[in-house]
Amino acid sequence: MAKKLVIKVTAGADAPERCSQAFTVAAVAVASGVDVSLWLTGESSWFALPGRAAEFELPHAAPLPDLFDSLLAAGRVTLCTQCAARREITEKDVIEGVRIAGAQVFVQEALADDTQALVY
Repeated sequence: MAKKLVIKVTAGADAPERCSQAFTVAAVAVASGVDVSLWLTGESSWFALPGRAAEFELPHAAPLPDLFDSLLAAGRVTLCTQCAARREITEKDVIEGVRIAGAQVFVQEALADDTQALVY
């Protein structure tokens, strides 16, 4: 059975290098055939909204919209339920393919057999 990777990104524009690292690692893993689940929490929650990834800039980093698109195409992207609620983001607001789920689902994914969890 292939190993899985669960990545929780807590940073957004407030910590651009950490944010970019999370998306880059997730996208490289997806491109390598790894089963990836990326969780948007904290300030990264805003990237679940259309157009927000395009506003992100970091010199010498891959464009966030490209990384995000690769994750939507071949991985899973989840927005934290509580983080969404605090920002008044609903399922009708998010990019198609982004799900909203809570801590119980995160814990199930992170503790599954052959799974590595990373937090940025």
